[in-house]
Amino acid sequence: MPRKTGPLLPLPDARARRRFRTTLLTWYRAQGRDLPWRNTSDPYHILVSEIMLQQTQVDRVLPKYHEWLEKYPSFEALADAPEDDVVQTWRPLGYNIRPRRLQSIAREAVASYGGKLPSDEATLLSFKGIGAYTAGAVMSFAFGKRAAILDTNVARVLFRVFVGEGEPKSHAMQKHLWELSRAVLPHKHVFDFNQALMDFGATVCTARKPQCLYCPKQKHCAYRTGAST
Repeated sequence: MPRKTGPLLPLPDARARRRFRTTLLTWYRAQGRDLPWRNTSDPYHILVSEIMLQQTQVDRVLPKYHEWLEKYPSFEALADAPEDDVVQTWRPLGYNIRPRRLQSIAREAVASYGGKLPSDEATLLSFKGIGAYTAGAVMSFAFGKRAAILDTNVARVLFRVFVGEGEPKSHAMQKHLWELSRAVLPHKHVFDFNQALMDFGATVCTARKPQCLYCPKQKHCAYRTGAST
């Protein structure tokens, strides 16, 4: 991919996209973490995991995820629970607006959608507490749809591999990274690919001390080589 030459950043060509997908999926199938929310397609379970994982490390989420689902096994159970109990159960994950938002989503799902979570993006985004990333995660992980995601880990991977310079948190760059996420998304194995993106950012392409020497993308990474991909 050529370097930035103007106000618009180019997207990777078909060859670079295929290479990225193949490398990432191969890595994930050998190195991906075995996490409980990867063994279910239940929309409620997926949503709980995604809300819990916001700004919280996996090792802190794991025990709380199991505890939460034992106490509130469905949207109906969560919707009916006293709010104080819900917040108490959430501790010590922090950011206590999250359990309240999750319960609000549960109550709306029960009141308007028969206790189910809708599968289309527009309706998901109409829920307070579900943004673009969470909607994409629910659509791809729970409903098997071809939906892009962009969280902190994914943004870091895409920025480093395909861009390598500039301000990654700027509005223009975030917009470009969303376009990148959509461009590299395969038509098959979307669940594995999106999980791989997150895992790769969390364990290899980390914010501090990235494992570049062990990275399967090091020969085609703008951040690592300064060369085009």
